[in-house]
Amino acid sequence: MDLKQLQRQAKELIDKRGGTGSLKEDAEELRDIAKGSGSLSDKAKRAGEALKDPGAKGPDRGSSGTA
Repeated sequence: MDLKQLQRQAKELIDKRGGTGSLKEDAEELRDIAKGSGSLSDKAKRAGEALKDPGAKGPDRGSSGTA
C-alpha cells in the first residue's frame, strides 16, 4: 500500500464520519470518558457507544435535545 492510497482511505473515512469537526468532537468526547470516573470496562463500553454516533455529543457532554 502506498502513501497516496493510505491518505485517500483516511480522508474517505474522516469524510464518512462527518469531517474534521466531527473527528475533533469525537476525540474530545473520548478524552472526557477516559478522564472520567468508572472502571476500565465501563469506560470502554461508553467509548464504544460514543464512536457509534460520529460527532454526536454524549450525555456527559451536555447535548442539547431530549433524552
